[in-house]
Amino acid sequence: MTIHKYPINWERDNYSIKIFCSIPNIATGILLTAGTNYFVVDPGDGILRDLNKEIGTKKILSINDLFITHGHHDHVGGVWALLTYMRVMNKKTPLTIYYPKGCIEIESIYHAFQKVYGKTLPYKINLKVIDHVNTFKSKNVTIHPFPVIHKEYLHDGITTRQVPALGYKFIFNKVKICYGGDTAYCTDLVKMAKNSDLAIIEAGHDDETPDGMHMSISEAKSIGRSAKEYFLVHVPE
Repeated sequence: MTIHKYPINWERDNYSIKIFCSIPNIATGILLTAGTNYFVVDPGDGILRDLNKEIGTKKILSINDLFITHGHHDHVGGVWALLTYMRVMNKKTPLTIYYPKGCIEIESIYHAFQKVYGKTLPYKINLKVIDHVNTFKSKNVTIHPFPVIHKEYLHDGITTRQVPALGYKFIFNKVKICYGGDTAYCTDLVKMAKNSDLAIIEAGHDDETPDGMHMSISEAKSIGRSAKEYFLVHVPE
């Protein structure tokens, strides 16, 4: 079927993705490999350990792009460790962090990091705010960001608010991988997942406990089946 134990691996035509984990409230970590280029998506806690085991120091230092779907801790908890490691290991090439407009978590991490290490940083960090859905390219990979619907509870445990959140569709050698990030059912994800070679769809709730913040397993499957292959991730353990 589509619910797998981590890590999850998928490869096609010199293009691959490895999902180290995607566990609600704990961590997410994804490595996308396109030819000789590496992209990290949602670097949650443990991403540095996983990357070191998977590709080693030299290739970690060649990573020039991070893609963030939203600012929740299980998706950005490893950013500081990764930035610090690149500093300690003397990375020379720039690093670009793509993130949705209004994602204050990434901006706060960046400003705190610059305050602590800015004068001794051997590489440049570029923040790239995505406030539109225009397509762009990096290292021969075409990226389609798209808006998704994700919410969080406020301190009262009842009220919710929507957070800045994106999904991404990555295309390399005509192979299409769609990653929705965390989202409730939304038409943009339906559109982007359809006919993709691989769709990675979160299913944060069972069918008996929908909450409008995540998709149920049935909703996630209905979108996933429109792609050629799909994985369900972020499924509660």
